[in-house]
Amino acid sequence: MSEVNWQKEVLKRKDDLLGDLKGLLKIESVLDEHNANDEAPFGTGVREALDYMLALGERDGYLTKDVKHVSGHLEFGKGEEIIGILCHVDVVPAGNGWTTPAFEPDLREGKLFARGAIDDKGPTIASYWAMNIVKELYPSLSKRVRMIIGTDEESSWRCVDTYFKHEEMPAMGFAPDAVFPIIHAEKGIADFEWNFPVNEGDDKDIILSSFHSGQRLNMVPDYASAVCSSDQNTLSDMKKSFEQFLVQHDLEGQASIETELSLEVHGISVHGSAPQEGINAAFRLAQFLESQELDHNGKTYIEFITKWLVDDFRGERLDVSFEDEITGPLTMNAGTFSYGHGEGGHIGMNLRYPVTCQFDDVKESFEKVTNPLSITMNVLDHMTPHHVPKDHELIQKLQHVYEKQTNEKAELLSIGGGTYARSLEAGVAFGALFKGKPQLAHQKDEYVEMDDLLKAAAIYAEAIYELAK
Repeated sequence: MSEVNWQKEVLKRKDDLLGDLKGLLKIESVLDEHNANDEAPFGTGVREALDYMLALGERDGYLTKDVKHVSGHLEFGKGEEIIGILCHVDVVPAGNGWTTPAFEPDLREGKLFARGAIDDKGPTIASYWAMNIVKELYPSLSKRVRMIIGTDEESSWRCVDTYFKHEEMPAMGFAPDAVFPIIHAEKGIADFEWNFPVNEGDDKDIILSSFHSGQRLNMVPDYASAVCSSDQNTLSDMKKSFEQFLVQHDLEGQASIETELSLEVHGISVHGSAPQEGINAAFRLAQFLESQELDHNGKTYIEFITKWLVDDFRGERLDVSFEDEITGPLTMNAGTFSYGHGEGGHIGMNLRYPVTCQFDDVKESFEKVTNPLSITMNVLDHMTPHHVPKDHELIQKLQHVYEKQTNEKAELLSIGGGTYARSLEAGVAFGALFKGKPQLAHQKDEYVEMDDLLKAAAIYAEAIYELAK
């Protein structure tokens, strides 16, 4: 067989690929634990997206398997070893401010706009069609090729944890859920919550009745709200001060008084691995509230935010600003805030730390600040760092394919994000975003450039062939 023009093979199937992608993007596959059940452990939308991929596999002649309704796989080929492609079909909530509805995919000027377009439904379908091409052109490979589909990647990875309790580990593989060329090192990631007690103290003129912000630990909150109670004159003065604060800091927000004063601030949401690129609405609202005479517990909660967290994304004030040559600096995102008068408060954090850093050392530094305030720390989820050496066969083959198709050097990268690659003993993240393109995962108006997605599909097809032949 003459050498395959992988890009040409992808273009032949462009319309089918786009049709399958639009169908997947229409599914609102956001974690919904309130409406979860045994048939849909993470909610009906997430289950629908898993079923959609399994149905595609059945349509196109793959061996398919649903694992406990939380993960699944599509497989072709024969052989002892498995080459794994780890994808996920769950997405983060849409958030506000979209130009077109987030779950009605809209193709304009070569860009397909929808939640999940680049993270990770677009790359999932690109990989799926890459598998289709290899399966059609090379039906007898020496290894099995298996796409593993997760449904809880944006939360706590219960899907792959469950999957690998029941299914075998691929010999090696990649996750199409980051950037090209190749990510061979990923920071440790810890999700935790600080819990604030209710202490006795003198209540001042202004009671902080509530403070809320954020939906996910790995997203910078783009909206924050607070409710304060006091006498009408105090609240009226506070409303004026807040409106001046918004103007001074060039912020969007509003204030209204009924029996209490309600405050709202809008920020800019970005992925929690690069919190410095967004505007944390909770930080801005806390900065205003710090200037007010709040009750004891409200003041303690707000001052913790302003003293230790506001705009310190490296943890310098908390003395945890580690850095190494492989994965760079530690980052911290304060993602969720919840406080109620007489109920205490919570702050949910997403921490990403370098491969040579010890999580226990970080916790020790935190405790020097939190213990005297009786703030407790509850670790919700923790993934240790991941690193594949540069001389590994997987990296050598992927570098060869990437350089051949793009005529660019396949540099090895490290990231603060966590991809499914780290669930494999030998796994790397491989695309689908090309160098220099904007990182729009978790943001409003998320999109994928169709030309880039087709280019990625061609790279994936050749990579699958080289790994499995």
